[in-house]
Amino acid sequence: MKKNVAIIMGGYSSEYAISLKSGAVVKKHLKDSRYHCYGIVISEKEWVHSNDDGERYPVNKHDFSITVKGQKIIFDCVFNAIHGTPGEDGLLQAYFGLLNIPQTSCDHYQAALTFNKRDFLSAIKPYGIKSATSYFLNYGDKIDGDEIIDTVGLPCFVKANRAGSSFGISKVYQQQDLKDAIDKAFAEDDEIIIESFLDGTEVSVGVIRYKGNITVLPMTEIVSENDFFDYEAKYQGKSQEITPARITSAQEQKVAAIAKNIYEKLKMKGFTRSEFILVEDEPYILEMNTTPGLTEESILPQQAKSYGLDMQQLFESAIEEALNK
Repeated sequence: MKKNVAIIMGGYSSEYAISLKSGAVVKKHLKDSRYHCYGIVISEKEWVHSNDDGERYPVNKHDFSITVKGQKIIFDCVFNAIHGTPGEDGLLQAYFGLLNIPQTSCDHYQAALTFNKRDFLSAIKPYGIKSATSYFLNYGDKIDGDEIIDTVGLPCFVKANRAGSSFGISKVYQQQDLKDAIDKAFAEDDEIIIESFLDGTEVSVGVIRYKGNITVLPMTEIVSENDFFDYEAKYQGKSQEITPARITSAQEQKVAAIAKNIYEKLKMKGFTRSEFILVEDEPYILEMNTTPGLTEESILPQQAKSYGLDMQQLFESAIEEALNK
């Protein structure tokens, strides 16, 4: 008997539209799979399932069910394709945990930890994993430009602490531009992180559980046509994403060992994609994403293809891992 799978997409953040694309791709590739799949769009206004005829069915939030033409649908598993809150920061993970519904991403604590860039970097520092020099600001804090530049130097990156898809990020070359960059980041989050510039090769590393084993996928080298890997570079074709990355075997092994170590130490589940800068032979981690993009062009599906998995196999493996937890 086929199991019922809800594919959740949308969310409450600036990544809403990107998440809809990811969710639609997941639904398309699972259409002829061994599951009954239902796309569910989650927004601040409503949680709703729409069928192919455009009929809309609201979600009962008490048990995360829908009633379609008089038949109540209970879900055996949730495929999480929400980037940003509430799908990537632990809120929905905790909700599904309370309802005892398996879901494909990591648990709520790991999601909350990794979504907060500052907390994530602090958590992995004791394991000797290197990252850029950073400076933290909360909304309302006094902004001391001299102190910031003395700490991180120029150029530097100003980022929203809890946002994805490069929303709210700026590269700052002159101290006089710092205030505008800080204001831009605060438009996305009331916490920001300012980091030193690392001059090296950027690589993206996907780690998944496949057939019960932690698997590091072939890495992707990021070559942006813009000044850095910003929104245009990620989603509007302003970058080259080269898989496998053009790095040495020794570099690849070193980055893979660190990515797998983080996955194990933090007790991760599901898909993760971590970003590193290789400065000569030394990897510096930037961040970890726990619901990475899943469109045809997204990095993790590219890596899975290079590993030998098509989209249906990739998505089905996530559901099977969730059901077998």
